[in-house]
Amino acid sequence: MYLLLTALLWAATPEAAPRTDVPRKPASLAGQLLIAAPTMPDPRFAGTVILMVRHDRSGALGIVINRPAEERALADVLKAVGADDPEASGSVRLFAGGPVQQELGFVVHSAEYRRGDTIDVDGKIAVTANREILRDIAHGQGPQKSLIAFGYAGWGPGQLEGEMARQDWFTARADLGLVFDLERSRLWDEAMTRRTREL
Repeated sequence: MYLLLTALLWAATPEAAPRTDVPRKPASLAGQLLIAAPTMPDPRFAGTVILMVRHDRSGALGIVINRPAEERALADVLKAVGADDPEASGSVRLFAGGPVQQELGFVVHSAEYRRGDTIDVDGKIAVTANREILRDIAHGQGPQKSLIAFGYAGWGPGQLEGEMARQDWFTARADLGLVFDLERSRLWDEAMTRRTREL
């Protein structure tokens, strides 16, 4: 397992031919939640809630935040990413962030924590892909709230807009409580109660 270099975050969206049958919407979904519709045709995304990290003309990238995979000691996670720290304490829940490049790791966190390569999503939530954030978390110097995910969901140009037009997804405003605090088994239901019907 390797934590993604920041540069890869911006280049990680898979290539796809531009869609000409979908009108381009000017609004970006970055910083919002993408909620799978009950009729979601792709089983990989059934029941998912995705924090949108990037959404622009070149495509979109998001991280699934309601698929916990396992609980692991922070010392083990650090060792796995090549940052061995035997003094690291505590454990973290790891999430399946999406079906694409599951060896790549992301730390979604509250925006008061910053490193030089931190990406601000919306002023409240940020993403850091430097493994030093794990060391900071292990020593009580990390962000107040965090979620560690491996893999991501990616869309090429126009692809997400096409799925939105088919009503495969709803959106909702992301807040810290939904992203970090609410019990994951309740997240999809709660997000659905806050959904908006149009992009």
